[in-house]
Amino acid sequence: MKLFECQNCAQPLYFENTRCESCGLSLGYLPSRATVTALKPHGNAWTALAYPRGMYRYCANSAHNACNWLVSANSTEQFCATCCHNRIIPDLSQPGHLERWRLIEIAKHRLFYTLLRLRLPVSTKAEAPDGLTFDFLADSAALSPSDPPVMTGHANGVITINLAEADDAERERRRRQMREPYRTLLGHFRHEIAHYYWDRLVASSAKLDEFRKIFGDERADYSQSLQNYYASGAPADWAQHFVSGYASAHPWEDFAETWAHYFHMVDTLETAGSFGLAVAPKPSKAFKARIDFDVHRADMKRLVEAWIPVTFAANSMNRSMGLPDLYPFVLSAAAIAKLTFIHAYIHAQAAWQTEGDSGIRALTAGLRRRFGISTQS
Repeated sequence: MKLFECQNCAQPLYFENTRCESCGLSLGYLPSRATVTALKPHGNAWTALAYPRGMYRYCANSAHNACNWLVSANSTEQFCATCCHNRIIPDLSQPGHLERWRLIEIAKHRLFYTLLRLRLPVSTKAEAPDGLTFDFLADSAALSPSDPPVMTGHANGVITINLAEADDAERERRRRQMREPYRTLLGHFRHEIAHYYWDRLVASSAKLDEFRKIFGDERADYSQSLQNYYASGAPADWAQHFVSGYASAHPWEDFAETWAHYFHMVDTLETAGSFGLAVAPKPSKAFKARIDFDVHRADMKRLVEAWIPVTFAANSMNRSMGLPDLYPFVLSAAAIAKLTFIHAYIHAQAAWQTEGDSGIRALTAGLRRRFGISTQS
């Protein structure tokens, strides 16, 4: 993610900030400029210092302190370009639901930052039958065998996230139970959105045969594959072929895990580059990196060459604090080949959306009008 700063006083800002702690101005995320902007009131709207020509207002979910994204003051939309995808949110009258939903929204907004930067299609169900929507659900307080728990997952463009995943203790319990080295809300979003894009972009595309050569044949029985995985675990040599143990369960899960790791790489390297991070350990020169390039346009070889030393350095710092590794994975040659497939496919889609037919151009224009979104990186 980019480094943001207040346009009024140059105070460094986080993506989620709503008020500058230095000068006191209100802040909001302006998708048309892919930046957090300082705001000044102008009647019933706001002037954005990052782009003073327009007038803006906050997404309706700002009333719950769950969103800081801006919408054009002339738009008829109540919700911003990310919150308009919500179909169901938790019952906020229940204890703890509001706080957990806010954490879910933080992760979802970070997901959308990358989706928009990569120019991936983000239509809603209202805009297109193959659009995207989210259900954020809580398990029933009186859970019984006839009332199964909410399952985090994807089906037909609907991504469901169990509210319990926003509880640190419960998520850690599930991480240990599932024998996972890494489990976060943002990781869930990046994994589940991959299933959505597989259905929308890969399943009926000319790339399907190439996908099967690299990831395997997705026509293998999915339910049986998952049963086998949970009964026996990953094969002993999984690290030579997959980015994670769970990726070995089925080609769909392999794609989703690899896609999520690609998003981890792009977002983390962009953040490292924004801070001018350079890795040049002495006396060793084996792990040198300088992220002085545009991660959204770089080839996969350059991303990997930067990723390995950056994560080695980050893991070392975490260990100095007594924390688990930031990135507890090792990328094999096979995993890098799969990452390269996803990298190439995402960039091909971005080019198609930019240069595509009149329908794509109309969708792009509609997004700009409704939300003030830029589809350019």
